[in-house]
Amino acid sequence: MTITQQNITINSELLEREVSLTILKPEDNDVIEPLSLLLLNDGQELESLGLKSTLETLYNTHRIKPVLVVAIHAGENRLDEYGIAGKPDFKHRGGKAEIYTQFIKQELLPRLEQLTGFSEFDTTAFAGFSLGGLSAFDIVWNNPELFRKVGVFSGSFWWRGKDLAKGYTDADRLMHQVIRETKNKPAIKVWLQTGTKDEVSDRNNNGIIDAIDDTTDLIAEMEAKCFKRPDDIQYVEVVGGTHDTATWGKAMAKFLIWAYGR
Repeated sequence: MTITQQNITINSELLEREVSLTILKPEDNDVIEPLSLLLLNDGQELESLGLKSTLETLYNTHRIKPVLVVAIHAGENRLDEYGIAGKPDFKHRGGKAEIYTQFIKQELLPRLEQLTGFSEFDTTAFAGFSLGGLSAFDIVWNNPELFRKVGVFSGSFWWRGKDLAKGYTDADRLMHQVIRETKNKPAIKVWLQTGTKDEVSDRNNNGIIDAIDDTTDLIAEMEAKCFKRPDDIQYVEVVGGTHDTATWGKAMAKFLIWAYGR
């Protein structure tokens, strides 16, 4: 199966900037079944992730169904636009996360047919890396009518409302709070990845790095909302995995097979 790549720019009135997109899709002649959709934060990393070659390998070995990838390049205000809608962190980062969510819902998704020629999809997912992963998780968690699946690579689930030096406790982690405050279980499925070398920080001195603790604690919060493993949650821990596109690119095939496998 041949993949075409298109780089385009759209103007966002909500974000007050131009947004660059990279679109990967199978050639029309190769598509004989419904397309699925993957939105991807930090789309500027597409090349370093090796995503196009990963997709080609999975297509040619008949591992996944056809997917339309819309990779959204981060802007200069990445630390403001990514995060949790309505919940900036203790340094006031993520102040535009709610606007970014509105951009996805009100500007990007409605324009997909004009941009790509497709408007209906078999499966819809959103994925991201680090802070972009936190953003994707927040958007999917709060919009299950739009997205059925989310993929988070080394997610910034440390995102907190209080400085470590000012009385922080684990209860101050903001995404964990959002899950606890959610009344009904969203009808979504979640794929999470960490690397054992994502970082070296260990806030509670338990011998486990914070990136892993924060992610497994997030899983525990979801399980308290009746999410089940492995039906609703898949967790991949990469031994020796680091906080970079080299590790995320290697893990990408596992995510794609989980999200779009045959």
